[in-house]
Amino acid sequence: MKTHDFYYDLPEELIAQTPLEHRDASRLMTLNRETGEICHKHFYDIVDLLNQGDCLVLNNSRVLPARLLGKREPTGGAVEVLLLRDKGDGVWECLTKPGRKTHTGTQLSFGEGTLTATVIGEVDDGNKLVQFHYEGIFLEVLERLGKMPLPPYIKQELEDGERYQTVYSKINGSAAAPTAGLHFTKELLAKIEAKGIKLAFVTLHVGLGTFRPVKADEITDHHMHSEFCMMSQETADIINETKRNGGRVVCVGTTSCRTIESLVKPDGTFAESSAWTEIFIYPGYQFKAMDALITNFHLPESTLVMLVSAFAGREHILNAYKKAVEERYRFFSFGDAMFLY
Repeated sequence: MKTHDFYYDLPEELIAQTPLEHRDASRLMTLNRETGEICHKHFYDIVDLLNQGDCLVLNNSRVLPARLLGKREPTGGAVEVLLLRDKGDGVWECLTKPGRKTHTGTQLSFGEGTLTATVIGEVDDGNKLVQFHYEGIFLEVLERLGKMPLPPYIKQELEDGERYQTVYSKINGSAAAPTAGLHFTKELLAKIEAKGIKLAFVTLHVGLGTFRPVKADEITDHHMHSEFCMMSQETADIINETKRNGGRVVCVGTTSCRTIESLVKPDGTFAESSAWTEIFIYPGYQFKAMDALITNFHLPESTLVMLVSAFAGREHILNAYKKAVEERYRFFSFGDAMFLY
């Protein structure tokens, strides 16, 4: 199967640059994966599309303000550092710009010297290992100095950083938001629970590999980035009970999908667990746990378009995306949503 099989034409003006004023006012396209039938709704209609006895699986990872703008010492040249993975003891794997001027030994300074760092090494794909020096608690320093690491296709600065967090975000660790969850409000979640639908939280820390294009011609030659995910016993019990009682397991976002498909046991049940996952879901994959998916519209030729095509069928997905372009839906992180069932 070729990467180009997942291409679609998207006018640039349909890429949403800012979130809507009201999270749940975005549009919602529903797609029946058996028939291909499409309906146009609003996100707040999701309450009517869920059934009593279903459970919603939500990723409660919180985005770190992981983009640091500073200077290289002693030249004073500008540097941008994006934190990717905590290696422990103040060392982070980072993406740096300009990469060729941040070689091992380079000294960095942020916030007039309140945070300093040294590049201490490089990993295989060109990312740098950076040792940070600071006083106090690193996350508090980041909250003061860091910016939200918005995707490369968003050109505008975000006025309110909380709009790139879900209302249920809890555990710091992501370099990008689990964006399907951005549509939910606390009031909407309360309505969903009142209807008899359980909320089950998992954690997957989203890496920047989410935005990494697939460069291989054959999709099977693409290597997925590794991301850490975990599930509590409480969540395992909710999903197991939902399955036993004939309810649907509805994942909010591809990260929740990848988490439960990574952690499901051979007999189809769940228990408290965690893992580093490199799961790559593309057409031909047999889903073991997910029954329905709430998701945004994804980049052409991306692993996420391949995932939704595995679930709903490539032809159905490409037809739905064509309709979304015709109907002027908003695309990507701050865009509209789909409900695949």
